[in-house]
Amino acid sequence: MTMPYMHEDAPLIPRPALTLPALRQAVATVAPSRLSEFFEDLQNAFVHAGDEDSVVPIRMFYRRWGVVVEIERYPETARRLRAAEQAITDRDPAVRDRAIEEAAHIVRSAHREVAGG
Repeated sequence: MTMPYMHEDAPLIPRPALTLPALRQAVATVAPSRLSEFFEDLQNAFVHAGDEDSVVPIRMFYRRWGVVVEIERYPETARRLRAAEQAITDRDPAVRDRAIEEAAHIVRSAHREVAGG
């Protein structure tokens, strides 16, 4: 059975606001190796926003990186997600199924937290 999302794992930083400066600082703190990905996604979001004449791609960018930070600010939760992502390629279907369930649980829980729920 999967463990609850934020069990005894203490957050490294407070949950940031869904703003560019707050998310940039949070990513730099909890997932510095992902900063180039963050900036590439930011650039793509603004290109898509211009192409679509819509702010939706920018809002989706903020939400996506809010979820990334929500997971990464809890080291044990981030470790569990990485382990589940690795196990998804296991040859054993039961292991893959458990891994998919675990990863989905973590990501859904992070989305709920970021959404304020």
